[in-house]
Amino acid sequence: MKRHSHPIGNESCTLWDAICSMDNLKAAHQNAKKGKGWYKEVKMVDADPEYYLGLLQEMLINKTYHTSEYQTFYKTDGNKKRLIYKLPYFPDRICQWAVLQVIEPILLRNFTADTYSAIPGKGIHLCLHNIQKAMQTDVKGSQYCLKIDAKQYYPSINHQILKEKYRRLFKDDNLLWLLDEIIDSTPGDSGIPIGNYLSQYSGNYYLSAFDHWIKEVKGIKHYFRYMDDIVILHESKAYLHQLRKEIDEYFHTKLKLTVKENWQVFPTFKRGLDYVGYRSFLEFTLLRKSTCKNFKVKMVAINKKRLNGQELTYSEWCSINSYKGWLKHCDSYRLQQKYLKPLEEYAENYYLQNIKKKG
Repeated sequence: MKRHSHPIGNESCTLWDAICSMDNLKAAHQNAKKGKGWYKEVKMVDADPEYYLGLLQEMLINKTYHTSEYQTFYKTDGNKKRLIYKLPYFPDRICQWAVLQVIEPILLRNFTADTYSAIPGKGIHLCLHNIQKAMQTDVKGSQYCLKIDAKQYYPSINHQILKEKYRRLFKDDNLLWLLDEIIDSTPGDSGIPIGNYLSQYSGNYYLSAFDHWIKEVKGIKHYFRYMDDIVILHESKAYLHQLRKEIDEYFHTKLKLTVKENWQVFPTFKRGLDYVGYRSFLEFTLLRKSTCKNFKVKMVAINKKRLNGQELTYSEWCSINSYKGWLKHCDSYRLQQKYLKPLEEYAENYYLQNIKKKG
């Protein structure tokens, strides 16, 4: 693996110089504030960007920057309850954007094509498309599925292992100092905070060597990873059971992770593959049951408001459009006709009166 000390395509400055440059900090502020223009801290920086960004630049150059104290809260995601960490906009979110704007191209080059989470242009629907393609073009090689994920993934990421991995990719000591500072901003030897912008990339990078092992050493053709949720398709059930044991060993010895007890090996086409929000079969794809149930509940509630002559809210309008996006990627004609079609005019009127008019 090549170790980097300069940005890709720019040998005239170090990674650290690129991160600390005022142009990069200004771009970081512009990116970090998207959708957050009403935040008090965003308005504060906007009022005098030269002062605040200059202050952050000075903190970085003098190494007086320290990650601020986190605010924590719980967020329910399906059946999971996650502890979310939130940092102040200034200086922390701007700082993490400044780092990632420079190192993201290097990280992306290290990932395999089979990694989908938190990567620009490679989200849920590309993953779904590639799963469908594998199942439809290689029926024999997709007969069985191994589905696993890591137990308490983010809280289990080992600080020292992650720092060593970054040292195998970067040889800029100043950058490594800052990455260490952010990694160690949570107490203990393990755990990176869900909610940190950098954590999404660290979470992906932590498993990147495992991705390469699966593809290049084990020679797996049909492999898909959405953060720590992993799906492997193969023609042999026995092989997948053996591979699961090898993955257990790899996780334990190299990553200090544990495969969650609910791992499964099952016939793909008979049962369908429930992954990234959909249930994929050989000839059709359905919306995941839990997502479908939530969709019906929300659309029925919105339709009741329509029938009662109540006005749609912006959040409800967004919800309608979000589900439209989900449904267009699966076989959903009946769902659309029953739950979305009655709301078309209702949603369109809200758009014309409250969004297009103001925009």
